[in-house]
Amino acid sequence: MKRKIIKRIVFVLLTGIAVAGAIGTYLFFKPHRNVQETKAFAELKVADLVNEFTADANKANAKYLASDGNSKVLIIEGRVNKIAENQSGEKVIILKDDGAKVGVSATFSKTATANIQSVKTGDIIKIKGAITAGNRYDADLDLYEHATLVQCDLIK
Repeated sequence: MKRKIIKRIVFVLLTGIAVAGAIGTYLFFKPHRNVQETKAFAELKVADLVNEFTADANKANAKYLASDGNSKVLIIEGRVNKIAENQSGEKVIILKDDGAKVGVSATFSKTATANIQSVKTGDIIKIKGAITAGNRYDADLDLYEHATLVQCDLIK
């Protein structure tokens, strides 16, 4: 009797491990979305996007963000306020209007970095990328956080 129970437990465990492995393999090899080949949901100026999130964050979140990770692809036009590099070695451009407290942070993949070599602070550019977060104000830290675009590239 004990032997049958042990065999069943081992069978259930091995089956569970096999199913988890199959799901993990599927997710690992699942093709990633190519943001640059995806049709843009909207083309906006920095101020327009910032104002939407400032006016009603819940409405803007529902419009642009998705819980499954496939948030909308946007084309954003604005003035380059800052060019930096993140810890992964990817270029990050902050688009922000003069005098504005908050703007859009655009992270470029390493392959798209070559396209922004000629970009300088003060230039007005268009960027295409997937939005992952809207701008917001953190009252605890007394800090404004930029809206975030990832997998960006320069629109010429």
